[in-house]
Amino acid sequence: MIPRATAIGIDIGGTHLRAARVDAEGRILARARAASAADPETVLARIASLVAEIDDAGVAGIGVGVPGRVDFAGRKVLSGGYVDLSKIDLAARLEGEFARPVTIDNDCSMALVAESAVGAAKGAGNIVMLTIGTGIGGAAMENGRIVRARGTAGQFGHVSIDPAGRPCVCGKRGCVETVSSGTALGRHIGEAGLPAATTAAELLARRDAGDAVAAGILRAWAAPLRIAVDDLVAVLDPDVVILGGGLGQAAAAALEGVEAPRSWYESRIAPAALGDDAGVIGAALASLPKGEKGKRLVMVNGVPASGKSGVAKALSQATGWPLLSLDTVKNPFLDEIEGVDRPFNRKLGRASMKAMFALLAEAPAGTTAIMDAWFGFQPREFVEGLIAEAGLDRIAELWCTAPAEAIGARYGARAAGRRPGHPGADYVPELIALAERAEPFDAGPRRVVETTGPMDVAAIEAWVAQALG
Repeated sequence: MIPRATAIGIDIGGTHLRAARVDAEGRILARARAASAADPETVLARIASLVAEIDDAGVAGIGVGVPGRVDFAGRKVLSGGYVDLSKIDLAARLEGEFARPVTIDNDCSMALVAESAVGAAKGAGNIVMLTIGTGIGGAAMENGRIVRARGTAGQFGHVSIDPAGRPCVCGKRGCVETVSSGTALGRHIGEAGLPAATTAAELLARRDAGDAVAAGILRAWAAPLRIAVDDLVAVLDPDVVILGGGLGQAAAAALEGVEAPRSWYESRIAPAALGDDAGVIGAALASLPKGEKGKRLVMVNGVPASGKSGVAKALSQATGWPLLSLDTVKNPFLDEIEGVDRPFNRKLGRASMKAMFALLAEAPAGTTAIMDAWFGFQPREFVEGLIAEAGLDRIAELWCTAPAEAIGARYGARAAGRRPGHPGADYVPELIALAERAEPFDAGPRRVVETTGPMDVAAIEAWVAQALG
């Protein structure tokens, strides 16, 4: 048996350098750690030593999460803080020593890759992440892809919440980093007259015990963060906002003491789940070859008689990817079970959808599958739960549609031949109304396929390949 590829992830911090060998499911197989340093050459030498310590023949790539601004496409570090690697060609030198492709990105982007794949944001496609530590880092994901814009998007620590506030190292005033970072928390603690060694955990415990001073410190620390989060939610409309970094858990708990204003714009806020491992896991996953980065799904979606089955079959034949069809799973039960009515047919449909996603959950990393179903016949939360359980890394949707009257006519022409449990020709008016209001699932990039004309399978295949990356 040929072993599946693994990758080594490196997380560069101001205190520690962490390394881990990780498989495509995000499992850590080996790990190593060393002290960080301010000197770039010292950092590079220690990284090389860590890689050598956990390297093996199955390692397909090396990923490095770097604090500061990074040109991802150019694989260049543009600037940094305590650890500034902008003066050395980190990628080229590691590639020269280990003969593996090297991926470099901002450390928060790497952590977001991990949290979206196997952590607190698993199953979500649109995510905002802030890492709360000495400073505040950030990253965003849209439809499963890191948002980069011109190259360095996601510097959320520099969202200004007070134009007349404290000066920031970035050149502006009132950045949220100046009042809600770990450094700022230390200042709040000192200004309140508490010992400098007081921790966030101690403050939370004292607040919960009724200590007004601790509550005031935490409110002063978290209230500006609440403003920044609300601004980011209004702009980016994420499924979830993840708070990570060394103080992510504490920041999430501190926000519970800050009243959230009622707003049009709301998203769930959750602490990161992977702790200090997020950086190394994400860096490793980001550096794996495309085919090894988890599982991918093409959702061929549409109401009954929308033409989705023909699209799904054509795509499967063109790509060789396995096709999971709701009717193919369900129909043998309809053939064997007597007296099936429409409510029971819907139960079978729900069970069949669970079965299809269960098969995907058992599939190995690197699997790409096509699923043919009307995903709107179940609550969205139900389908999202199945997606999360299946461990899908990326989803592309083909939304199959036709004029509502044409869909109704198709269904009516086939009604007599449908299995028991399916509604008959009297369902046509209901189906026409459904077709007029139905919407795509939008769990990832979407292409509309109009099924009344000729099907351009090559164009569909090319779009799917690009959408899945």
